[in-house]
Amino acid sequence: MAQHNETGEQGEELAAQYLANAGYKILERNWHFGKNEIDLIAQDGEFIVFAEVKTRRTANFGEPEVFVTRAKQRAIIKAANGYFMIKDVQLEARFDIISVLYHGASYTVKQIKNAFYPTL
Repeated sequence: MAQHNETGEQGEELAAQYLANAGYKILERNWHFGKNEIDLIAQDGEFIVFAEVKTRRTANFGEPEVFVTRAKQRAIIKAANGYFMIKDVQLEARFDIISVLYHGASYTVKQIKNAFYPTL
């Protein structure tokens, strides 16, 4: 497996642990709707949280969260709509970004709640 894929998988695992430790219930990992994917879907009280995880080994080109493009946001929103249709969920949606940045052997995890909103 390529190093960037391993880094991404490690970041998603760290993000899932971070959310679970914060009291979130992890509902899905790498959930697909058509060609669109959501890294993590979790419940936080009355919210269904659709989380995009971005992991980087360096911040030389910017913090990980800046790499969630508007196109990626639209893809996540489409997948979230599919999730609501298929699962018949009656909770409010929230779209978060979880940034994982490695500093050698250590790392930081940052959650950006309401990082973007579904718009037309």
